[in-house]
Amino acid sequence: MISGDHKKVAEAVAKDVGLDEAWGDLMPEDKVTSIRKLRETTKVAMVGDGVNDAPAMANATVGIAMGAAGSDVALETADVALMADDLRHLPFAVGLSRHTRSVIRQNVFVSLGVVAILVPATIMGLGIGAAVAVHEGSTLLVVFNALRLLAYRSDE
Repeated sequence: MISGDHKKVAEAVAKDVGLDEAWGDLMPEDKVTSIRKLRETTKVAMVGDGVNDAPAMANATVGIAMGAAGSDVALETADVALMADDLRHLPFAVGLSRHTRSVIRQNVFVSLGVVAILVPATIMGLGIGAAVAVHEGSTLLVVFNALRLLAYRSDE
């Protein structure tokens, strides 16, 4: 964890949320340097809520703004905005985004697959009415598949 707060405060918060390491007393440019250093070896998420966090969020792999109390600059810079100021929602947001990516891939595969089958089939004599019916059926399948996201529940 990197923080502009006093080092002792940062260490106490890190311990409370289960993190091994905390860097405190950092200025905004120090946060950017820290993020860049970490990005050399791994993907980095930066969670912040203020103007001082925006440059570091912009340099992170993923910037996450705490929405309700976040500054406009932080919200504009971030890739993700948590609308509640509760980090316990972060695993749910990550899980939902991964599940959404999976559903999008499924839908693209189904859509392109149906078109790849229908174009040659239509050229080879399949009636246009039947082709349209199959295409519209696949559209409904894609919509119903996407609607599954509304029922997403975190495993935790």
